[in-house]
Amino acid sequence: MGDRDWRPFIYGGLASCTAECGTFPIDTTKTRLQIQGQKIDGQHVRLKYRGMTDAFLQIARQEGFRALYSGIYPAVIRQATYGTIKFGTYYSLKAWLTGDRTEDDVVVNVSCAVVAGIVSSAIANPTDVLKVRMQVLGMQAQSLVCAAQDLYRHEGVSGLWRGVGPTAQRAAVIAAVELPVYDFSKHYFIPYLGDSVSNHFLSSFLASLGSAVASTPIDVIRTRLMNQRKLKTIQTDKIYNGSMDCFVQTVRHEGFKALYKGFIPTWVRMGPWNIIFFITYEQLKRFY
Repeated sequence: MGDRDWRPFIYGGLASCTAECGTFPIDTTKTRLQIQGQKIDGQHVRLKYRGMTDAFLQIARQEGFRALYSGIYPAVIRQATYGTIKFGTYYSLKAWLTGDRTEDDVVVNVSCAVVAGIVSSAIANPTDVLKVRMQVLGMQAQSLVCAAQDLYRHEGVSGLWRGVGPTAQRAAVIAAVELPVYDFSKHYFIPYLGDSVSNHFLSSFLASLGSAVASTPIDVIRTRLMNQRKLKTIQTDKIYNGSMDCFVQTVRHEGFKALYKGFIPTWVRMGPWNIIFFITYEQLKRFY
């Protein structure tokens, strides 16, 4: 590796892609739940699903099981980019700032996580937009290449970065909670469990709970903005003018609890996602 250690980037990307493939159907149910019930959006005003299980069963029964994996290709590309940069940047920055110190510094951990989350999510935003829209359309969605071409042709470069503000905010919040909580929990449990799979499992579970609680409201806003089309050549009605307007209108028309739509699938997904990711990451570290 020379003077630069690229292993955190490689391990982070591989572990992220593995976790994404294993939990993607839950993410699809979360997306469908988050966009429904928008009283000012005629296309998504109806409450079609009663919850995560009902959404999963209805999608599988009405559209086929493959519809639960609609958007998996941009999702994997996103993780190959986002996960690689996020985890690689976090652990590299942390190692650079802490040097040989073994104890965790909360300020350093959170700062590194916020930087890693914002940078990685902003770069990977176009694949996130494509993922969300393909998940909403299900089996009616175009192929990845056609969807990307259609998005760029009708909405321009700005369409590729639709919702980048709340996306970066969400990523910063998740990273600021998830990574420091995992590192702190792992360090805390080492005297009792050692540096074992049990430790990694428990620490990643706690990290997922904290990040789900902190990030769900921002995730709802992000999903709704990303699903909103703004064509270059045709005047379309703007449902939301930005993340703050989306927040205000969502609370005004649907109540504060609407900001936690999809919380259960968010946590149910984040739990296995973090467990798969961190266990995979820790096992990869042992190879080299």
